[in-house]
Amino acid sequence: MASVGPSTASTQPALPSGPAVFKTIPYAFILPEIICGTWVWIFVAATSVSLPLLQGWVMYVSLTSCLISLLLLLSYLLGFHKNSENWKVLDSLYHGATAILYLSAAVLQANATIRSEFSPNSPLYYQLNCVASFFAFLTAFLYILHAFSIYYQ
Repeated sequence: MASVGPSTASTQPALPSGPAVFKTIPYAFILPEIICGTWVWIFVAATSVSLPLLQGWVMYVSLTSCLISLLLLLSYLLGFHKNSENWKVLDSLYHGATAILYLSAAVLQANATIRSEFSPNSPLYYQLNCVASFFAFLTAFLYILHAFSIYYQ
C-alpha cells in the first residue's frame, strides 16, 4: 500500500550545470546580461567619458556586473553550486541588487545622453550615448527578469 505522507524527495528543481544553463530560465538570461552590459561599457567608453561624474558610475556598474556575472556563469557551467539552495539565494540577491544598480546607471546614462545633445562633438557622442542608454535599460530589464524569475521559480 502506498504511503500518503509527505514525500522525502525534494520538490525543488535542480540547478542546471554545464550547457543546460543556456536552456533553463532564468539562468539563460546570464549570457545576454553579460553581452548587453559589455555593449554599455563599450559605447560609453567610445564617448571618451565626456561626463565623468555621470558616466563613471555607468562604467563601474557595467564592468563590475559583467565580471561578476561572468564568474557566476562559469560557476554554473562548471557545477560549483553542487545543487545547493544557497546558490539560488545568492543568485537572487545578486541579480536583484544589480538590477537596482543598473537602473540607476541607466538613468544617469540617459541624463548624459540629454546633456550630450548640444555638446561640441554632438552628433557622434549623442548617437553613442543613445545606444548606450538603450543597452543600459535593456540590461537593467534583463537583471530584473532574472531576479524575479528565480524568486517565482
